[in-house]
Amino acid sequence: MSITTPDTAVLPEDEPTVTFADLGLPEPVVRKLAQNGVTTPFPIQAATIPDALGGKDILGRGRTGSGKTLSFGLPLLARLVDGRTERKRPRGVILTPTRELAMQVSDALQPYGDVLNLRFKVVCGGTSMGNQISALERGVDILVATPGRLRDLINRGSCSLDDVEVAILDEADQMADLGFLPEVTELLDLVPEGGQRMLFSATMEKEIDGLVRRYLVDPVSHEVDAAQGAVTTMTHHVLIVKPRDKAPVTSAIAARKGRTIIFVRTQLGADRVAEQLCETGVRADALHGGMTQGARTRTLADFKDGKVNVLVATDVAARGIHVDGIDLVLNVDPAGDHKDYLHRSGRTARAGQSGTVVSLALPHQRRQIFRLMEDAGVDASRHIIGRGDVFDEDVARITGARSLTEVQAESTANTAKQAEREAMQLARQLERAQRRAAELREESEKLTARAARERGEDPDEAVAEAAAALKAEMEAEAIEEERREQRRQERERRDAAKREERDRGDRGGDRGGFRRDDRRDDRGGRPQHRGDRDRGERRDNDRGPRRDDRGGFRRDDRRDDRGGDRGGDRGGFRRDDRERGERRDDRGGFRRDDRRDDRRPHNRDSRDSRPNDRRPYGRRDDHRGGEHRGSDHRGGGRSFERRNDKPRWKRNG
Repeated sequence: MSITTPDTAVLPEDEPTVTFADLGLPEPVVRKLAQNGVTTPFPIQAATIPDALGGKDILGRGRTGSGKTLSFGLPLLARLVDGRTERKRPRGVILTPTRELAMQVSDALQPYGDVLNLRFKVVCGGTSMGNQISALERGVDILVATPGRLRDLINRGSCSLDDVEVAILDEADQMADLGFLPEVTELLDLVPEGGQRMLFSATMEKEIDGLVRRYLVDPVSHEVDAAQGAVTTMTHHVLIVKPRDKAPVTSAIAARKGRTIIFVRTQLGADRVAEQLCETGVRADALHGGMTQGARTRTLADFKDGKVNVLVATDVAARGIHVDGIDLVLNVDPAGDHKDYLHRSGRTARAGQSGTVVSLALPHQRRQIFRLMEDAGVDASRHIIGRGDVFDEDVARITGARSLTEVQAESTANTAKQAEREAMQLARQLERAQRRAAELREESEKLTARAARERGEDPDEAVAEAAAALKAEMEAEAIEEERREQRRQERERRDAAKREERDRGDRGGDRGGFRRDDRRDDRGGRPQHRGDRDRGERRDNDRGPRRDDRGGFRRDDRRDDRGGDRGGDRGGFRRDDRERGERRDDRGGFRRDDRRDDRRPHNRDSRDSRPNDRRPYGRRDDHRGGEHRGSDHRGGGRSFERRNDKPRWKRNG
């Protein structure tokens, strides 16, 4: 993907023309600029580069898209060209607030660094730290970094700022907005004193003034196209729409021809709007901070290459996106403040080009929107949309919006063209395959005739027999293929009939959507089929406790906590159970009086005859606290088949 830089401008003929060669840049850099078509510097570049080459601290102020990257990047390359870089110790550092901006700065300066043999490396979150550590081990001249990842590398001992000669802070006001100033001050404190510092920002706030006073020494200030949005090539409009018309108006504007950036407030909103646009036939994709770095890079690449016409982004993308040819910015959600609005607007009308910024406002947001425009210094026109026709003349005139029917017709036509291309490709492939088959058939006939002559047979008869056999084989294969197709269609019909029958069964029964016998009870019981319920009822009638209509045990079948029947005698055992020799508790095991302590040795009587004073806690079999398992034979006990041979003990009380 070719890298383009927005650094060309045409000045009026009555003003003296200044070239990059006049600014004192190295000759290889000037030649590379000329190869890229960049010959005339922007005002901020012409004002900043000479002072930066002289080693002065620079305070640059200018709107986004004014050419600040080359203003600080080219002098940085010129000052570091003659030095030597040690491993893990870069000599130049550029701090940026976002990953996208770091990559953009690196892409813009990398071609000029290559001609000077200077190595760049982007250090930011969301990318491989191991790769960044390996690059620092080999040696990096200029590090383009976000504050958080650079601090992590320094804490790991993989990077040191002790040799930094030039430190640059780009988009300082966004650093403050994102809360990065503590990390920025921590990093700048690690840079040795006496080096060069350059700070660039679109706006100057109180926090930025603190950075200037603390780290810049006698800075030279250059201000071009200040933070106000009064750009002659940019127009601002506010469309007041009703809530029900907001989505149709957004789709109509997004369906325009050309590249469009749509800004929303939240990540979920970006995904939702992008999905809605795709459903209407608009090629759109979302970009926000919740995506991985690889996904964000691919989305930006698709937008730059024209595979996607509309990019739905959050404010994280307001700074750091430079794509040529963006002539419309649509604010679906209002910006948080005037600075965010200016940075959103800065995605269009870059490098002297024209652009349009449109903001959608609901009726109750009008006061907020116009106060924001006033703070940003923007004179925006107001249009009330939705008085009978959403796609009125104002929307079409301002934004180039198109109706969704037109978009869908165009999308369908493109799909038809693609299908026709695929059909033509398949026809060509079929033609080649048929030609190849004819050649192979001719070669086969020649070989068959030769083999017949070698055997002393008639070649014509052999060829005819081979052709007849081949024809019969092809016919048999065709018949078999037809049968397979019929069987496949029959399976599909059966499966469809089964699905339809199952759907009808699911929709049957009571109004709640479940059949009466399939519904769960209030305690979350498993739904039963009718056959399972009948089998369960028969099983309950034949053996075990019976259940009442509500799924619980009947009164005479329930047992109390001691294992007995509530309806029987209070002793806890049923009368008929006491008459039987075998009784079980609720958990399926034998009752206390049915178990045997099989761990006792065979000479129990001899052990019981010993005096109790030698056993301070009594005999082992006198302990009533625990229940011994009858299946434990470690003590030499007998099997369960002989448990009735032992006399039963009686309950106390």
